[in-house]
Amino acid sequence: MIQRSCLPVFFRVAALALASLCVATCSDNTPNSDQASESAPHTSIVQAPSVPQKPAAPSARQGDVPQGSGFDFYVLSLSWSPSYCAAEGERADRRQCGRGGPKGFVVHGLWPQYFRGGYPADCRSGEPERVPQHLLSAQRDLYPSDGLAAHEWRKHGTCSGLSQADYFKVTRMARDKVRIPRSLGGTVSAPETENAFIVANRGLDPDEIAVDCDRTYLREVQICFDKALEFTACPGVDRRGCRAGRMLMPAN
Repeated sequence: MIQRSCLPVFFRVAALALASLCVATCSDNTPNSDQASESAPHTSIVQAPSVPQKPAAPSARQGDVPQGSGFDFYVLSLSWSPSYCAAEGERADRRQCGRGGPKGFVVHGLWPQYFRGGYPADCRSGEPERVPQHLLSAQRDLYPSDGLAAHEWRKHGTCSGLSQADYFKVTRMARDKVRIPRSLGGTVSAPETENAFIVANRGLDPDEIAVDCDRTYLREVQICFDKALEFTACPGVDRRGCRAGRMLMPAN
């Protein structure tokens, strides 16, 4: 009886020993939590980074154009010099209309305007009213005379919120934006003139340009710009434009 009862005990002891051996072996082959974090692949979800929208590339003008204040937009007025000389006769500026004077379209002025209509003029400014000669001399390829450049600063530039140097800089930049069509001359109409400028200047629309005339001559072409010197609509300026049927553009 004793021998038969010992046999089951032997098997139970053997089974326990075998189980202990298995546990020890398995624990050696199973990494702990620290090991798992180092050797097992990382399975946490990583959201793809949002792709930042590329900012609109500023034009060279946006970075370079001095920003005026106290008005809504500009009118660049280009005068057909031969019309001025013919219409004004003896009253015309001698430098502009004399031998060797400027030909073709010349800058009359860059004029701050209000969208509601009208414009500021002769404003009080921290800048001196008198323009130094060296600055006037630098504008002679734009304005037909020093006197006109000085007048334009006093009447319009002082209302731009710009320094003298920056006002003339913006005027030059606006003028450089405009291509003068070569097909104009002789007898023309306002629609023909506007269309010629629109064709020559990409992005210029009919409501951004106006023609000024008297009873006989085409006097000026006026183009509207925003403060960054992009063409901009100016219905009020357009409504004041020339309504004559045909006009003369005297030869240079």
